Amino acid sequence: MTWVEDLDALHALYGTPGEAARIKVTPRLTPAYRAHVERARFCVLTTVGPEGTDGSPRGDAGSVVRIADDRTLLLPDWKGNERIDSLRNIVRDGRVSLLFLVAGSTTALRVNGTARLSAATDLCASFSRDGKVPRTVIVIRISEVYSQCARALIRAGLWTAGDQSAGLPSVGDMLREITEGRFDGAAYDAEWPGRAANTMW
Repeated sequence: MTWVEDLDALHALYGTPGEAARIKVTPRLTPAYRAHVERARFCVLTTVGPEGTDGSPRGDAGSVVRIADDRTLLLPDWKGNERIDSLRNIVRDGRVSLLFLVAGSTTALRVNGTARLSAATDLCASFSRDGKVPRTVIVIRISEVYSQCARALIRAGLWTAGDQSAGLPSVGDMLREITEGRFDGAAYDAEWPGRAANTMW
């Protein structure tokens, strides 16, 4: 195995970025970037902390974030599994990235910045849905925004390859395997749809 261990060796393997790759980075949401973020119902939130990195999928029934202004995004922390890995990281190290995807589009949009958590009653209440509110809201200060190359989504056929999930192990299968059969994976899978429906927000 040959490792690439310094920047000179890395740069020797790659070419010079084209004009589009160089000029696409902005320090705030442009109208075109804003339109993409507003349409996105899904993003991946990446954080970093003492234990390492964390990538957390985030989704909503409408826009996954609220745009407060062209430098600020608000991401409600809806019901999850209580691990709060991303939130712990943000409290200790505010650096974050978000990757926004819009179903059917081969454009992925990246936002890099810093984040803080707010538990302000009025802010959380502003996201109220069916009488439920998030316990915290992630307030993201944008440092840069840019579109990602479409090749990865095109290569993957992400929106055109059809349903690829047939035959995949369920979460219950995974938990049963990890615990060498001690965890009742079948019961977990059977109960999950009802539990999810009752705890979505």
